[in-house]
Amino acid sequence: MSSRALLVANRGEIAVRVIRAAAELGMRTVAVHSTDDATALHVRQADDAFALDASGPAAYLDVDGLVAAAVRAGCDSIHPGYGFLSENAAFARACAAAGITFVGPRPETLDLFGDKAAARRLAIETGVPVLAGTRPESSWSRSGPAVR
Repeated sequence: MSSRALLVANRGEIAVRVIRAAAELGMRTVAVHSTDDATALHVRQADDAFALDASGPAAYLDVDGLVAAAVRAGCDSIHPGYGFLSENAAFARACAAAGITFVGPRPETLDLFGDKAAARRLAIETGVPVLAGTRPESSWSRSGPAVR
């Protein structure tokens, strides 16, 4: 399924780049903005924009507000940008629950990679080279961490 309308759940240069790329693909783009970012470049470059209910960075971390904006805007996909939301399994699940495609890894993958010890174990089990480091099951001793 190809996306027709993309909400960009970020601000600044990252949002500008995602909006440009989506526009090149012929998608309608929707920006969100905090109350203090209403005149920001990403807002001006998107086809549509929706105000979030807060100011500053906190506005861009409001999962319910972002999903509600996407639904109001008629978006079928959300790009989380770069940062906290792109690693947030709960956000990916909230998008799915609303019938919106999360542009990023599946929630299960985000859960796994959010647990660095589990991610390292999976990498080792599947033959991905890993640097020597503390084994997840080890603990610190006077001599330092156990290494593999």
